[in-house]
Amino acid sequence: MNPTILIDTILPHLGAILGLALGFILIARLMREKRRPSNTFAWLLIIILAPYIGVPLFLLIGGRKIEKLTRDKKSLRLHQLTPLQDSITVSPFGLIASGNTTRFLPKGTDAYDVLIDSIQSAKTSIDITTFILSHDAVGRRVIKELSKKAKEGVEVRLLLDAIGSWGKKTLYMLDLEKAGGRIERFMPVFPISFPGATNLRNHRKIAIFDKSSAIVGGRNIGREYMGPTPSKGRWTDFGVYFSGPAVTALNTIFEEDWAFASRKRGYTPKPLATVPPIENGDSVIEIMASGPDTPGDPFYEKVLASIQEAEKAITIVTPYFIPDEVLLRSLTVKARTGKRVTLIVPKRSNHRITDLARKHFLRELNEAGAHILTYEREMMHGKAMLIDDSMAMTGSANMDLRSLFVNYEVAAFFYTPSDIKEVENWIQDVISRCSRLTEEELAPRRHLKGLAEDLSRLIGPLL
Repeated sequence: MNPTILIDTILPHLGAILGLALGFILIARLMREKRRPSNTFAWLLIIILAPYIGVPLFLLIGGRKIEKLTRDKKSLRLHQLTPLQDSITVSPFGLIASGNTTRFLPKGTDAYDVLIDSIQSAKTSIDITTFILSHDAVGRRVIKELSKKAKEGVEVRLLLDAIGSWGKKTLYMLDLEKAGGRIERFMPVFPISFPGATNLRNHRKIAIFDKSSAIVGGRNIGREYMGPTPSKGRWTDFGVYFSGPAVTALNTIFEEDWAFASRKRGYTPKPLATVPPIENGDSVIEIMASGPDTPGDPFYEKVLASIQEAEKAITIVTPYFIPDEVLLRSLTVKARTGKRVTLIVPKRSNHRITDLARKHFLRELNEAGAHILTYEREMMHGKAMLIDDSMAMTGSANMDLRSLFVNYEVAAFFYTPSDIKEVENWIQDVISRCSRLTEEELAPRRHLKGLAEDLSRLIGPLL
């Protein structure tokens, strides 16, 4: 056959042939990987029905537990801390420490004051991880205070997620580096070394001072989350400041994240140090990390275990609610068997598509007898869980598929009655500004709105 004719015959179809071959390779990879059925089905659907969209999208954001990433970013070494201190033990999910003191941060003014005061009081080191650091008055003030401490000789390290703080490394942040502080970005937007890892974001919010006290919660650094005075429209959020041995786990988490983000600069993690118990500290705190750098899915597994152990009541506060089949079924079974299940979500979140995707899940819970409450004021960004009167939780993780299975997250679980009561008080304050969703509001929509809900639910596993 004439080579020219052969080329003219094959060339127009070469793209389709290569795309088909790549599609089959990705499908084979999907079937081999350990994924939730809904996630596998959603990816299969988009790769088969829209390969020109599905294939590049999967290559960009389809990764989860990436083998090369696991090799480059070592698993968190919380288990190595156990022998060093009697006040620290290891659970199947994280690290449990006694001898802590706590101060909960229900308001943005509280969070701002504690953050600024802690920065100003730091003597040796300040380590901060945040998903977003805004270029506003709050962000600039934090950078200004960090720069002052760096000039005084305090070691200052700021770790930002590359997407969450996209384009935020402006002149005001460079002042921190000029003062001697260090700024690193976690996981590039287009990570050439880790194909498919664009969606693996560091959603942890941690601030550690002198390796001995820390802030954990849902707040990023910006005026939407905190500020020196009350502000109309500021998001409702929650967090906790604590001192004591539980900070040991956060030191470990930060060091591992920092080592990964700065690996091209020859950085090696520092030796792990433990924090002694605080005199009269009676808080028992379990710190848990979850994400691609942890074996399994500790946060998800802990949530499931807590729900299954509940004897009277389960209360969950979350800005986004897109559960997997197992979590949804666990909650509906508890509601049907007479346990009081309460779910609190914002009336409207800042992500319209997740609001559409959640409708089906809210409807199922409501039909099972759960109480679905919507926060009627500003955006509700807080994350909390209360199980009976025996355990409470707050942290960075939402009750959605991204936080449960994809993002790098951190959470703190509390077992001391006074701490549990503090979380309960915040939840009751939130409930006082909520209304219960009616069956009419949850009823399936027709026409375009119904189609939008169905499509949102279909792509929910990819959100």
